[in-house]
Amino acid sequence: MGYVDYKVYQHFTDSQITYVTKMKSNTSYQSTEEFDIPDLADAGILKDEQIVVRYGKNREFTHTSRRIAYWNSEHNKLEVFMTNNTELSAEDIVEIYRRRWVIETLFKQLKQNFPLKYFLGDNVNAIEIQIWVTLIANLLFSVLKKRIKQRWAFSNMVTFVRINLMSYIHLYEFLENPEKSWLAVQKAREKVPDMPLFDSQQACF
Repeated sequence: MGYVDYKVYQHFTDSQITYVTKMKSNTSYQSTEEFDIPDLADAGILKDEQIVVRYGKNREFTHTSRRIAYWNSEHNKLEVFMTNNTELSAEDIVEIYRRRWVIETLFKQLKQNFPLKYFLGDNVNAIEIQIWVTLIANLLFSVLKKRIKQRWAFSNMVTFVRINLMSYIHLYEFLENPEKSWLAVQKAREKVPDMPLFDSQQACF
């Protein structure tokens, strides 16, 4: 939000990376094509068009983007968005921007609870594997947190699993009722006899 760098936007476009951002009110642009707004589209969609923005010290560079003007009736204000995505509908682009904070919250959760600051490998495949494994683990914890009735902080759940990763504990039952589950684990351990290191009937020396 509030980040404007047309050189970076052009790099995103060249690299086939999609961006969605708010357009500054003082942005100078030229409209090159106006897209039809479907009859069933949100009534708040006022305009959907292709624009060209000039940037650089002498405005020698150009960036082609999509401009969507939307009237937010809830807050009674006009919102204008820029994106290089031409496949999604205007409503989807608006919704993506609305959910930006949810996306930021996910990034924060990943950085706080999983080791993504340091990568175990230095090639693209290794980095992608580590990121996908982290996303899968985060999703599993999120589903688990929603299923259990007991209130747990997300970070506490992850920390507990990290500490007891090599322990045989029924995770769902423990998170639902920690005291009862832990007592059951202790009782099970008491029933297992201690195995002597040496046979008591054999001489050690």
